[in-house]
Amino acid sequence: MTAKGWRDTVPGGWIKEAGNALEYKTGNWRSIGPVFIPENCINCLFCWAFCPDDAIMVKDGKMVGVNYDYCKGCGICARECPAKNKALVMGEEG
Repeated sequence: MTAKGWRDTVPGGWIKEAGNALEYKTGNWRSIGPVFIPENCINCLFCWAFCPDDAIMVKDGKMVGVNYDYCKGCGICARECPAKNKALVMGEEG
């Protein structure tokens, strides 16, 4: 059996236009989401780096909130927060 190269694979789908994710607001999928506690934030931006939906809002190098239009509530941001008192906790967002 010979391993197939990428040219031999069956296409499953494609992105017709790069950068089109902003056209689709998917935040209403979640049942809970991250709640930001600014006084606990150490501005490491791990939440921003690990968020798969680019839902962490950053201004001037500091986390300023969560864009709930795109957050799906996966909890990765809360899990990756290294602060002793977490700056992001999963729950009912305000």
